[in-house]
Amino acid sequence: MTSNASGAAGFLDWCVVAAGAAVAGIVDLVYAVMFVRPAGMPAIIVPQSIASGVLGMAAFRGGGTSAALGIALHFAILLVAAAIYFRAGRRLTALVARPLSSGLLYGLAFYLFMHGVVLPLSRAPHFKSAPLTMAADLLVHVILIGPIIALAAYRAWARQRAPASSSEHLKTP
Repeated sequence: MTSNASGAAGFLDWCVVAAGAAVAGIVDLVYAVMFVRPAGMPAIIVPQSIASGVLGMAAFRGGGTSAALGIALHFAILLVAAAIYFRAGRRLTALVARPLSSGLLYGLAFYLFMHGVVLPLSRAPHFKSAPLTMAADLLVHVILIGPIIALAAYRAWARQRAPASSSEHLKTP
């Protein structure tokens, strides 16, 4: 494979990983909005609460601007999480060999890192969470977020391992 071809393939691999991060981000935001709406809170509070990690309580007075910042931060965090998983898979073959079980564990690790390190060090207000909220958030990360990231990374790894001739049948004569 020429360096141009490998560069294009590498770019496509990262696009697959980024798409996985985007899907995980959308799933997480939809879950969060569905969780706060029945409690009578407006949907905008979800991305504003993410922005509060940087802005503190001012995020809740920032309207759409702080919500846009929260959405950007949310997807940036998930992109970094997906990139870490993808890069780790180059050295830890179990991530490649068992993407679903590895994704479940990665979702757990991601949740623990966010709640044990990132949130305590951020400017986000430290509201008390109900046990049901914590359990639901944990389950979403373990069952959905981690596996989505892992399966996207697996798809990118599978692209790398596929022989060049496997895509020959897709070309038009």
